[in-house]
Amino acid sequence: MGTAAPPHGWTLISVLFSSVRLEPALAAMLHETALELYRTDSATQQVAGDALSGRVVNLRKTLQLGAISGPAFEATLETARGSGKVRYLLTSQGLELAGLPGEAARRLPN
Repeated sequence: MGTAAPPHGWTLISVLFSSVRLEPALAAMLHETALELYRTDSATQQVAGDALSGRVVNLRKTLQLGAISGPAFEATLETARGSGKVRYLLTSQGLELAGLPGEAARRLPN
């Protein structure tokens, strides 16, 4: 009996808190921004889109929620519906799918 693949969104991003409606396009933007911050080990990055602006902060720590763990990020956003925050993490499985090392592999000496 094979193992069922997790739903696509759950593999990539896990939202811990959001005070704004998280439309698919916004979730994808936050995911891509977090991947770039993680890939470059940068602290912050500005984001903008249709009726949206703000910034994403790399919290530079790993969070775990049950069996889901990964690097944590926080977005502060201004939208057409008002301002808000999103706290989320990239899952280890999502990092693996993107071809990036997980947190544990990053800490290993070369």
